[in-house]
Amino acid sequence: MRTDGAKKEKCMRAFWKIKPQIEPLEKWESNCWIQVTSPSEEDADYLINELQMPDYFLSDIADVDERSRVETEDGWTMIILRVPYMNPTKGVSRSPYTTVPLGIILKKDICITVCYYITKMMNDFLGHYQRKGKGFTDSVDMTFRLFLSSSVWYLKFLKKINYEIEEAKRDLDKSIDNEDLINLSSLQNSLTFFMNSIRGNETLLAQVKFKLPVDELDAELIEDVNIEMKQARESAYIYSNILESAVNTYASVINNNMNTVMRLMTSVSIVLMFPTLIASLYGMNLKNGLEDNPLGFYEVLAFSLLVSGAIIWLFRRRRWL
Repeated sequence: MRTDGAKKEKCMRAFWKIKPQIEPLEKWESNCWIQVTSPSEEDADYLINELQMPDYFLSDIADVDERSRVETEDGWTMIILRVPYMNPTKGVSRSPYTTVPLGIILKKDICITVCYYITKMMNDFLGHYQRKGKGFTDSVDMTFRLFLSSSVWYLKFLKKINYEIEEAKRDLDKSIDNEDLINLSSLQNSLTFFMNSIRGNETLLAQVKFKLPVDELDAELIEDVNIEMKQARESAYIYSNILESAVNTYASVINNNMNTVMRLMTSVSIVLMFPTLIASLYGMNLKNGLEDNPLGFYEVLAFSLLVSGAIIWLFRRRRWL
């Protein structure tokens, strides 16, 4: 199991009444929502010992690489949903946007969500229904609305990624900089994470709707989730193709610039080689007919300039210089 090194901002265990609207509770009540964020040892003890939740559920959710899946055991149903996450830690090796597991754990009158990261999605999800004064019909309805919220947030982050891609491209059009290229590479990693997670969530949704008791209203909600997920997947695919094309273009530009520099340096070396050769030949300690000629130096110099000029003319004619 691998957990991310990001610092946990705070631990929180909250109880929420979900019907007919979201309201805070002091303690657990039947059919309430238990929201656990960055669980502490005390939170883990409460879930495992008091609620009798299988202990390995927490270790699975804590694994940042855990795939989207659904699992049942002794009446418990654990759903691991991959949700978008903005990485607070900057660095070359880190992607600015990634995905993390959100655990949704259900059993009869118990509904628990566990996430080891403080995500904008969960804060917005709770705040949205509180502001609207709305709730959920049951835990199944809430589960599928979490699926819908994750899809919406994927689209929000994808728009941010697209904006950052265009901004980096504008900077690269002015001057090709290593930092901008590294940023594009990081964004490509983020899009890869998003595409894999969205595909996993789509497969998970197809499994969950057969595992949970779904009514007619849930069926309509599932259709909305399918539409949003498909749009998010297609957007991620399009942005990934655009980014890959841009990176390939700039790589070609860099190669062309390098070839131009190398060609120029080679041409200059060849041009300078002939005067050096001529001077070396006439500078040898041998008779060449110019030993007693007072204009010998100037004649050799003129001959060197003439040969160099001819080479330069030839190179420019062939566009080598």
